[in-house]
Amino acid sequence: MASPRITLVYNPNAGDARQPTIGQLQALLKEAGYKVRYQSAKEPGWGKALKRGTDIVAVAGGDGTVTKVARRLIGTDLPIAVLPLGTANNIAKTLGIVDLPVTQLIPAWKTATRVTFDAGIARGPWGDRYFIEGAGLGLLTTAIPVASASKTLEQLAETDAKVSYAQQIFRDHLVDAPAIEVEAKLDGEDVSGRYLLLEVLNIQYIGPNLFLAPDLVRNDGEFDVVMLTEKHREKLRHHIKHWQEGKMLPPEFKTRRGKRLELRWTGFPLHLDDKVWPAKGVKKPKAPAPIELEVEAEAVRFLVPEEVHALQELARKNKENGMQLAEKKAQRKAARLARARAR
Repeated sequence: MASPRITLVYNPNAGDARQPTIGQLQALLKEAGYKVRYQSAKEPGWGKALKRGTDIVAVAGGDGTVTKVARRLIGTDLPIAVLPLGTANNIAKTLGIVDLPVTQLIPAWKTATRVTFDAGIARGPWGDRYFIEGAGLGLLTTAIPVASASKTLEQLAETDAKVSYAQQIFRDHLVDAPAIEVEAKLDGEDVSGRYLLLEVLNIQYIGPNLFLAPDLVRNDGEFDVVMLTEKHREKLRHHIKHWQEGKMLPPEFKTRRGKRLELRWTGFPLHLDDKVWPAKGVKKPKAPAPIELEVEAEAVRFLVPEEVHALQELARKNKENGMQLAEKKAQRKAARLARARAR
């Protein structure tokens, strides 16, 4: 039987000194029985490697590297195997693999489950672009250049420290970041307002591990849409300050779902994944102009170890059963109240 072919896309600048080297990764892959082709994500023309024959595209890096590979694989059947070597690793966290060592992940790919994720496509006057994690405007968008310019963040050696410091930057930025007046429609319904943060999400985490979409379904053909206004400013600041793994959003941070968000762009900045859109240097048209964010259903495939996938499915079913039970209890209570009033 022929050895499975792997194209390994590697970001040499990702993570910290604790991460394995490219030589160590190649050795682990060969030891596991894979035929490996290596491609640095920093080399010009790196995307050509994805067009050569392969069975799996392994991505060793952070969310930025994973998303730029995933965007090029939308609409193909090629699965992406993530080796989370970045800082935030939001995609790996959503996949449930962020804490698994590479020595466990690599052998597991041969029996792994292929899971599909929705992507998104943004259409604006300066062109179209896919996004994998999410897109939006407001706090996260305006904090991106602040974090990118931070010398302290750049000099921190360990990834955990970088995430904590990035969260601090976001929290500090939240103090006086302006709310943005937006005309918007979600699946045709008017959702215009003055928003501190408006995000459409394909994964549970975004930015510096902000857990904004805990109930997200990865392939339901809909975005999770988070819309926070001025009244949520202090509550959001408190939430991030006391952030911890798995902590749920406050109940007043309601999440909606939809397939298509239409925006009337008036010059405000937006982001797609971890980049401001449009990119710096792109000539912007005269405002106002229409922008559309639309779901690309089941667009990307990732490999998840079968035992991790089984646990995730069990947790999802338990959650659904719990929600159904709570709904039935509420219905019974409402029926009792109705009977009491009728007496």
